[in-house]
Amino acid sequence: MEYRLLGNSRIRVSALCLGTMTWGEQNTEAQAHEQLDYALDQGINFLDTAEMYPVPARAQTQGATETIIGNWLKQRNRRDRIILATKVAGPGRDWLTHFRGGNNRLDRANIESAVDESLRRLQTDYIDYYQLHWPDRQTNYFGKRGYPWPEQDDSIPLEETLAVLADLVRAGKVREIGVSNETPWGVMRGLCLSENRRLPRIQGIQNPYSLLNRSFEVGLAEISHREQVGLLAYSPLGFGVLSGKYLDGAHPAGARLTLFPDYNRYSNVQARAATKAYVKLARDYDLDPTQMALAFVTSRPFVTSNIIGATSLKQLRSNIASQEIRLPGELLAAIDRIYQRYTDPAP
Repeated sequence: MEYRLLGNSRIRVSALCLGTMTWGEQNTEAQAHEQLDYALDQGINFLDTAEMYPVPARAQTQGATETIIGNWLKQRNRRDRIILATKVAGPGRDWLTHFRGGNNRLDRANIESAVDESLRRLQTDYIDYYQLHWPDRQTNYFGKRGYPWPEQDDSIPLEETLAVLADLVRAGKVREIGVSNETPWGVMRGLCLSENRRLPRIQGIQNPYSLLNRSFEVGLAEISHREQVGLLAYSPLGFGVLSGKYLDGAHPAGARLTLFPDYNRYSNVQARAATKAYVKLARDYDLDPTQMALAFVTSRPFVTSNIIGATSLKQLRSNIASQEIRLPGELLAAIDRIYQRYTDPAP
């Protein structure tokens, strides 16, 4: 397993990170613990979760994923071998009404409550890497293409949010901080504030990145390179679409998009056409489409870690095995030719 520095910190994380958002919904606690045991044995030391998980976000299951992880940490006594990342939820007045009275913001009261609850569920006294799950302000995230141009901005200033995180770092509850679903402006604004106000530095950005969505390459990739804020790539398979299992209208039993068809971000006409082309390309090179898609993401120079998820141990074995694949130049050129035909069909 390859290990890479998280930003300019001293933390080294595995190039593959174990994602957890199905645990407590599609996966039982026993299945999640089996995945954790296997991933750790394969050299994965990086674990990503969130207070909001599992998804879909529901009051009845909120926090179950962190609880499952906390139970594993207590039973296995392996906290020192894990780089543990979690996230505080941003505003969600219309869809996260079960969070802290339905007025969740990235302010002091909400963040301090969130981190204490996460620590309790995770059964640990510190979080290695704490992330803002999405911005407090109105902007582009979760597949939104057009900038919303808000007439009134009542968002919590980023400086105020970072000041709260600074106190958590000083208290020893958090080691490093990062952002997720963020824009180039948000990352650079945060970096400037950390430098000028002596606030914690953003060490990474967790955004979507896959063969179906390479929008990170415009703007954010240069920031990753010049400012040492690497990408933690989520949805590298586009909700499993890039495996090819949903092609030609297929709906495999128990699969995420079979269970939750409203998660259609990667299932539009153009995305399906692009997927068909990528799957054919993989098979032309005698590669598993899933492993080709994952190997492409892991190989990008701006990627710190590729967040893989699985609902079965068989899937997890295959996903982790993708680290052994090196894509030849002619295959990468063919990927780029497909990309020119289907440019970011699923933002």
